[in-house]
Amino acid sequence: MLLHSQILNTSEWKLNTDPNKQFCNEIFITDTGMPNYIKSNDGLSIAYHFLPGKQPTLIFMPGFFSHMQGTKALWLEKCCRERGQAYVRFDYRGHGDSDGKFEDGTVSDWLNDTLLVLDRIAVPPVVAVGSSMGGWISLRAAQERPDTLTGMVGVATSPDFTQSIWEERMNENQRREMNRKGFIRQPSEYRENPVVITKNLIEDGKQHLLLHHDHLHINIPVCLIHGKKDSDVHWQKSQALQKKIGGERCELILVPEGEHRLSRQQDLELIDRKVQEIISLSQST
Repeated sequence: MLLHSQILNTSEWKLNTDPNKQFCNEIFITDTGMPNYIKSNDGLSIAYHFLPGKQPTLIFMPGFFSHMQGTKALWLEKCCRERGQAYVRFDYRGHGDSDGKFEDGTVSDWLNDTLLVLDRIAVPPVVAVGSSMGGWISLRAAQERPDTLTGMVGVATSPDFTQSIWEERMNENQRREMNRKGFIRQPSEYRENPVVITKNLIEDGKQHLLLHHDHLHINIPVCLIHGKKDSDVHWQKSQALQKKIGGERCELILVPEGEHRLSRQQDLELIDRKVQEIISLSQST
């Protein structure tokens, strides 16, 4: 059984001094391998990498406008390779190496891409790691594939982020513009050009909302990791999720100095440590 919640003591963190590991404050790992592709039901090529190994298979679900070449995705692949664990990372349509335009995508599309990879590529049982929006997708995938997903780690999980965009990040003028034009452009600190946010994305997201439920029927071990200095997705979202999933199944880890990316060495090591704990719990239930 998982414990309630905890706030990590910053005194626990120590920089890795192993000369074989080249780390900086935020780690950057590169991938030179070519992806494989699988066709979606509507004919788009969805890019993925599959590392064969022992089960359960670990799958990484990236965030909004992110991709499978990110630091966390490649770090987890490295960890899985070292311990001989099966691993899958992939790009949603309109992201990274997959077909499609980003602005044409919806939460339903990205969830369906995830279910496609779960059904056709990942060897069950599967443990998911979802980052930001990927945490929301992971939770929905757990609801849709309860016999496949046996555990989950959420990193800066962003449930219902489409509703948050409409209610918290848009002013009345922007809402009127979106209703008139069907989209707006929003600046992002993570990319040079503004991100196109469509009315279709906002409307589609309504059928996947989670936080309005009193209880979430997620009957697998879950660990939610969230930085207390996350300015993109407030840590209280993970706290609310923990209450709705239930403290007996869901652990909440708050990282005092952690920001949204959680890509420092200590963050990555924490993520993998919790992945291994969730794998053990999933095999014992």
